Amino acid sequence: MKRDVWNERYAAQELVWSAGPNQFLVAEAADLAPGAALDVAAGEGRNAVWLAQRGWRVTAVDFSDVGLEKARRRAAAAGVHVETVCVDVTTWEPPAEAFDLVLVFYLQLPPPERRAAHRLAASGVAPGGVLLVVGHDRTNLTEGHGGPQDDAVLFTPEDVVDDLDGTGLVVERAERVRRRVETDDGAREAIDALVRLRRPS
Repeated sequence: MKRDVWNERYAAQELVWSAGPNQFLVAEAADLAPGAALDVAAGEGRNAVWLAQRGWRVTAVDFSDVGLEKARRRAAAAGVHVETVCVDVTTWEPPAEAFDLVLVFYLQLPPPERRAAHRLAASGVAPGGVLLVVGHDRTNLTEGHGGPQDDAVLFTPEDVVDDLDGTGLVVERAERVRRRVETDDGAREAIDALVRLRRPS
């Protein structure tokens, strides 16, 4: 999807995504000491702001300048600072091994672009640091609720592990997870792929 499409989408309403952090981030970051974090494809900054509120030094990157402006406003309203960088995450190289936590949440791209973004994100993980990838699983198309309806941009945990083969990261968790979604017709479930990896110290 093009930058101008996302800019229009972010400009059209106050919040495209929910205000609170992703539930899997909350769970997976619980055992991590605050350090430097990189939020790849950060959008409106909900995860970045949540991390900053917990003492993390956060850099949020996205190709939507409108989304990042909203992230900065949200951070200021919360009394925290989030550094923002407007870049294409399929080509931008983060500082090498500089981040204790790197997030790639719901970056739904065709396989070549997805693999490039995942491998670039992995290059930013510091020794002892964690890379956390979460996205709409391929099975969500037929068995879950919401998310993109284009199979080409959905992926599995195995796809992510394959993307990151040879990066030096060790897989700690790679599985499908279910997420409750409230709708006008009641609660539904979405199916996500979650992969957590760590660079050996």
